[in-house]
Amino acid sequence: MMKKWFQLLFAVIGGALGVRWSDTIGKPCFEFIASVLGREEIQGQALWMLGAGALLFYSISSWALTYLLKVVQRGEERIANVPVTDLLAGSIGMVVGLLFSSVLLHPFSQAGVFSPLLHMLLIAAFSYAGYRLGAVKQEELFTVLDARRSDRGKASGEPKGFEEHKILDTSVIIDGRIADICKTGFIEGTLVIPEFVLEELQHIADSSDLLKRNRGRRGLDILNKIQKELDVKVLIYEGDFEEISEVDSKLVRLAKALQGKVITNDFNLNKVCELQGVSVLNINDLANAVKPVVLPGEEILVQVIKDGKEHGQGVAYLDDGTMIVVEGGRDFIGMTLDVLVTSVLQTSAGRMIFAKPKLLEKAL
Repeated sequence: MMKKWFQLLFAVIGGALGVRWSDTIGKPCFEFIASVLGREEIQGQALWMLGAGALLFYSISSWALTYLLKVVQRGEERIANVPVTDLLAGSIGMVVGLLFSSVLLHPFSQAGVFSPLLHMLLIAAFSYAGYRLGAVKQEELFTVLDARRSDRGKASGEPKGFEEHKILDTSVIIDGRIADICKTGFIEGTLVIPEFVLEELQHIADSSDLLKRNRGRRGLDILNKIQKELDVKVLIYEGDFEEISEVDSKLVRLAKALQGKVITNDFNLNKVCELQGVSVLNINDLANAVKPVVLPGEEILVQVIKDGKEHGQGVAYLDDGTMIVVEGGRDFIGMTLDVLVTSVLQTSAGRMIFAKPKLLEKAL
């Protein structure tokens, strides 16, 4: 039904144009036709031009409608693939370009220096330049806007709130402990999951290697759990930094743009963030910090489960996985006994506790 109305509209437009052009285009044509037919003139030239224009436009309306629908569809697909941040920043830049062109070109237009067509072309050029500039400078633009908003909040005495962005990297998602930390409520603000991290997870989940595939699927399950089961605000960041190839570098760039913090358990990313001046939350550091404090001389009940590296040693573990090396504990493998802590060693791999059986201490 819409196609019929569209064709009718084209026919009306064609007829109107035919009547308007009857003197400029139609008159020479009708004079030529009259001379060929041996007549002085042809009556009803306006009506003939009305019919010809309506017929011509009606015949091309179907092709024009098909082409227009394809253009609209391509435009919708392009807009759908453009991140919201790019559209917003580009729109702001376009508005600035329009204002600049109006202020700059209005005096020239009033003086008649520019023709209307040239004036429209310059306005379009300024608008496009503003859009491109806004899209390219979106990070700096949003950073400035966020800083001004923070300054207004401080000046008015309003609390800043807990909307700080915490950006997850691939390793911490696969690790899975972030879901348990969020469940406890220790993570405040908004968890940001970049789309390029999701793409990397999807790539790992589709790997031919069984171990990598399982790790990737575990990461996707963790994200699904965080979104659906936990009471935490999650933001999927759709933007990308196409000029950067490394995911870690993109995370650092995104953290600077959002003024957020990166959550990771990757040692190398931790160092890069520190060098770039980006705040980082390391899950491994948190795990080491919350381990129970054990001091030399304290008594612990443990179960010796295997041999140690040195002769006569036995190895036990606390509930949090901390290794306890028991001197002379080889004879007590499989047994539960009280041990006395002799020393505590903090290494890059974690905390290691050295102890000896309390029975041997009493014997001495």
